[in-house]
Amino acid sequence: MTLTHAVKEHNFLASLPAFQAEKLLALATEVQFKENELILTAHEQSRDFYLLLEGTVCVEVSTRAYSVCIQALGPGEAFGWTSLLNQHDTLFQVRARDNCRALKITASDLSAAFEADPVLAREVLRRALALAADRVAATEARLAELCGVPSRKHRGHAR
Repeated sequence: MTLTHAVKEHNFLASLPAFQAEKLLALATEVQFKENELILTAHEQSRDFYLLLEGTVCVEVSTRAYSVCIQALGPGEAFGWTSLLNQHDTLFQVRARDNCRALKITASDLSAAFEADPVLAREVLRRALALAADRVAATEARLAELCGVPSRKHRGHAR
C-alpha cells in the first residue's frame, strides 16, 4: 500500500475529494513509535495531529500512581484533535501499545491549509469534532465502569 493510498483509505479522510486528500498528504510526515512510547503528554500544548496507519495506541488519564486507558485506537483512527485548536493543551496522554506507524501533520501546516481552503477546514474540523465527541463518550463509559454505574453501550462515530 502506498502512502497516498493509505491516506485515501484512512477512516478519518474517507470520502474527502481526492484533491483535498492530496493537500493533506502533502503536509504529512510518516512517523513511527515503539511499544510503550509516549506520543502525546497531557497538559502540554498540542502541536500535531495524527492519522494512525498501523499498530494501536491508548488514550490515557495518568497520575504518578497509575494510568487508566480511556480508549484504544487502531489503524484508520486519528488522535491529537486538540492541535486543531489554537494553542490548546492536550487533555489526555497517548501511548503506543505496540509498534505503530502514523502520519503526522503539524498544527501550523493545517492552519495554513485551512486559511487557503475553507471547505477543507470545515470538513476536517467537522470530523475532528466527531473525534472529540467520541472521546467524551469513551470517557463517560470508562468513568461509569470504574464507579460501578451501568452505562449505555459506547458507540463510536465515523472517524
